[in-house]
Amino acid sequence: MTAAQRKRIAVLISGRGTNMKAIIAACMDPAFPGEVSAVIANRPDAAGLETARRYDIAAHAVDQKAYQSREEHERAVLDVLEAVNPDVICLAGYMRLLTTDFVRRFDGRMINIHPSLLPLFPGLDTHARALAAGMRVHGCTVHYVTERMDEGPIIAQAAIAIEPEDNADSLADRLLRAEHRLYPHALRMVLTGEVRMVNGQAAFRRRPPALQEDDAEGLSDAPRPPQILLSPDARRN
Repeated sequence: MTAAQRKRIAVLISGRGTNMKAIIAACMDPAFPGEVSAVIANRPDAAGLETARRYDIAAHAVDQKAYQSREEHERAVLDVLEAVNPDVICLAGYMRLLTTDFVRRFDGRMINIHPSLLPLFPGLDTHARALAAGMRVHGCTVHYVTERMDEGPIIAQAAIAIEPEDNADSLADRLLRAEHRLYPHALRMVLTGEVRMVNGQAAFRRRPPALQEDDAEGLSDAPRPPQILLSPDARRN
């Protein structure tokens, strides 16, 4: 795939940006259909900014504390995004609620990874909540960002087993490895058009019957069930 064919990705972070680094690593493969053009953090001390710079990726700190309102901060973020002109925006540990206007501007072009098997456990403290609920499996979800937090159409999911000795920290550590595999996989699907958001749903490309060309877009009207990828921790002999 030539550089001109690869799509532009902007990544929004607030901290270490480990999922951002997984995306950058995937983009180092010339066959991957996108490249990270910019990383934007709402905190100037976000460690992921230095990681981006080490890979010669434009890194922008748009400090939320420097603005009097969420709307003013988002306008500053939008100024950076407009200069980058990304095809897809990836939220990777971006700990900042987005306004409806911001989300609508990038409708169908912004995705997020959440550390639970949505619709279970939206919001924070997902690992502790999964343990408290007595779950035997836990997981992560990549989904489109919509106006309602953690309720956007699901693109892909990965599951791991919960072990008897797990606590919230150990579960988070093991799940993070699954996140690093899942996010580039889901992003590839979005970049290649294998999945698109249509009428508020995730519409997946389907293979038409042989010799039949009745669907020029190659998209099903109804989304197929979300893809489940089992991490090594979830596999049983």
